[in-house]
Amino acid sequence: MSITKEKKTEIIDQYRREAKDTGSPEVQIALLTSRINELTEHLRTHKKDHASRRGLLMMVSKRSGLLNYIRQKDRARYLTVIGRLGLRK
Repeated sequence: MSITKEKKTEIIDQYRREAKDTGSPEVQIALLTSRINELTEHLRTHKKDHASRRGLLMMVSKRSGLLNYIRQKDRARYLTVIGRLGLRK
C-alpha cells in the first residue's frame, strides 16, 4: 500500500521547486495525493478495512491543510498545483 522508492523520487522530481527540494508543500501534496489514490483503490475492494479508512481520512485532512496554506500564501501556486493534480474540479 505504500509508494515505491522509484515512484516517490519520480513524483518529487516532477513537483519540486528547486534542485534539492523534497519538502515543499507542492511535493508533500503530490505525495499525499498519490498515496490517497492508492488507498482509495484498496478500499474499493476491501470495504471493511476500517483502520486503512482512518489513515485515508488523516491523509486527506493533512492534504487539505497544506492546500489551505498554499492558497493563503500564493494563489498562483495553489492554482497550478490543483490543476496539475486534477483536484477540486
